[in-house]
Amino acid sequence: MTGQPPRKRHSPAVYRRRRIVLVLAVLAVAALVWLLIAQPWRGASASSSDPGPTATQSSIPVPAASTATPTPTVTPTAEPTADAAPSPSATPSSTAPPTAKPCVARDVTVDAVTDQDTYEPGQNPQLTIRLTNDGAADCTLNVGTSGQSFTIVSGSDVWWRSTDCQTEPSDMVVLLAAGQSVSSAAPLAWDRTRSSVGSCDDPNRQSAPGGGAAYNVSVEIGGIASTQSKQILLY
Repeated sequence: MTGQPPRKRHSPAVYRRRRIVLVLAVLAVAALVWLLIAQPWRGASASSSDPGPTATQSSIPVPAASTATPTPTVTPTAEPTADAAPSPSATPSSTAPPTAKPCVARDVTVDAVTDQDTYEPGQNPQLTIRLTNDGAADCTLNVGTSGQSFTIVSGSDVWWRSTDCQTEPSDMVVLLAAGQSVSSAAPLAWDRTRSSVGSCDDPNRQSAPGGGAAYNVSVEIGGIASTQSKQILLY
């Protein structure tokens, strides 16, 4: 063939640039396809909207006669105040899920607990509550100061009630997990005197006899009473 000029061959650098442009275009298309399929922004949105598991009650609050609203705490007070009923302190959320039913007495064990069995003169008994959910399901219970009451008797003689001088009780509905056991965050002290609604400010209340006299401590919380009393001896 004549009359046609020979075709000019491009330099190797031109071919390399063309191959680089082609590879970049393929990578851009692949990245776009991955974004459309994986949609990673959905995972971030779901994690930010997840409120997390519902917390459960870890301890019980303590109502003081001079405190309007009990403050839940896990640190016992240095000097418990007499005539103030112990209440469970909450670390979790005190809001229970709507599916949990109220606790019933057959599934919950309530115990009155004392720091000692015998007390020498000048030693005041320290009282706490132990609460156990023996049921197979979580349940809700009002552990606020409005539903707590310690009673101390000698025989049939009622010597002291924690509610006689309690002021401004409050409610606290909490979730008790199945098998969970909680106790008072701080103890309540009995000053070894006879209580009554009319003698709260009386500095000369009758003192409980000692010399080895026996007294029985019982407690009720959230409408559930302890099935057994705890006996203590005063000297």
